[in-house]
Formats: sequence, C-alpha cells, structure tokens
Amino acid sequence: MNANLAQRMQSSGTWIESEKFCRKYPTGSLRCSSRLKEKQKFPVIVSADFQPKRNKNGHRTVSLKVFCSYRNSPASVLESGSFHASSDESLILKNKSQEVGPCINGRCIYLVGMMGSGKTTVGKILSQVLGYSFCDCDTLVEQEVDGASVAEIFKLYGEGFFRNKETEALKKLSMMHRLVVSTGGGAVIRPINWKYMQKGISVWLDVPLEALAQRIAAVGTNSRPLLHHESGDEYTKAFRRLSTLLEERGEYYANANARVSLENIAAKLGYRDVSSITPTAIAIE
Repeated sequence: MNANLAQRMQSSGTWIESEKFCRKYPTGSLRCSSRLKEKQKFPVIVSADFQPKRNKNGHRTVSLKVFCSYRNSPASVLESGSFHASSDESLILKNKSQEVGPCINGRCIYLVGMMGSGKTTVGKILSQVLGYSFCDCDTLVEQEVDGASVAEIFKLYGEGFFRNKETEALKKLSMMHRLVVSTGGGAVIRPINWKYMQKGISVWLDVPLEALAQRIAAVGTNSRPLLHHESGDEYTKAFRRLSTLLEERGEYYANANARVSLENIAAKLGYRDVSSITPTAIAIE
C-alpha cells in the first residue's frame, strides 16, 4: 500500500470493511483513526492486519488483529485470531452476512452465554464477515485494572468490583457501533447491563452443560475464578459449578433477542455430538 493511500485512509475517519479491504489488498495492513459521533466522544484507533490463505484442503484462514484505545489510554491489542472454514461454509456465511447486514444497520452485537460457550471464537468470525470490530469485555476490564487477569481481579478486589468495571465497559461499548462484543458469563445478571445491551442485538449461545464442562476441563479451571475452588477432577468440578450457575442465570440468558442452540444445530446437521459443530456453522446460525 503506498504512502498516499495510507494517509488518506488514516484521515478519513470512517470504518473500513474488512472484506472489501481483503479483496483489494490480499496481504497488507491498514491503520485508521476515527472519532465517534456521540455525545460523549473519545478517540478510537483501529489497526487491522489481514492475511487470507487457502490450504491444500480448500480451507481458508483469515488472520485479523484489532488495536483499539478509548479515553486517553495507549492503543492495545484487544483481540487477534484466525478461523478455518470449508469453502462451502465460507460461501454460506458470506451470503448470510449480506442478507442480515442491512437489517442490523451497524448496531452492535452482544454475545451472551456461559463460560466456555465460544463467545470469543464465534464473535471473531462474525466480526470478520460483517466488517465489524471485535471486543472482549473481560479484556477491557483487565486493561482498566493495569492488565490484571480476571482471576487476579477476583482474588484481589472481589467479584463486586469486577462486576462494576464490567458495567462501566458495557456503558462505553453501548455508545459505539459496528462491534461484536463477547460479554462475561455473569454480565446478564445486572439489569443495567441489559439496558446498555438493548441498544444493540443480544444473542445467547446456548451450549449443553456436558460440552461446556468438557471444554473447560480440557484447558483447566485455574483461569476461571468461579470454578477454581471446587473440589474433584477438572470435569467434575466444572460440571457441578456450571450446573449451579446455569440455574441462577438461565432466565437472564433467555432475555436475549435471539438464542442459538447447539443442540438444535447438531440435530439439523445430523450430528450426535455438539463438539462436531464448527464455529463457522454456529456463526451461520
């Protein structure tokens, strides 16, 4: 990309849709700055790096990094990642995104659900195909508390402190547009959080408890402050605590504008196990 084009993009003050950019610049980077047109304005720096590739099996990989800062804090990486999708799934996903794009009209999408439900993975895919940016609410809270992890924040300051910071983050995000937001599993329990999320579209990723426990047990529970003190093996303590949490939160998750049930997707695709469902298939749903 030449310097003149880069300079024009940096001063344009508009969002650049990732898919349009990828078509024009197959491998390259883009950096632009914009000021949100809201009553409470704060600068946002967005830097994206796209590197689409296709492997010998016909699967496409798209890498995306988003740098973002608000208030006067330095820009930092919110999320980066890649997803793998078959050519058929990629085409279906692209067509679906073109259908829903005019309907959502730039509104933010808030993904809610239990820990381990795939909000981050699915959220990144949605943001890429819709030309949105992706934000993880937990990451924003961690940045506000000098980079401490969620587990550390719980240990040092308690859950109430974390929930307050979470609400502050959602308030800021509610003033923005064209974002896919991965919320914390417990964000749904506060009515004020729903007030902010109602400015966008909320989607509940509903995953069976057994699958959630298996996912969490596979990576360990040390980073999950609400599970860390349970007794037993990783799967048992994850399943036991998740069961209690779902009883407490189930009615709140049901307040979402839409519910994506992995059991229903598995039934439609003829899968016996929801673990066979690809993240792209969930994004399509």
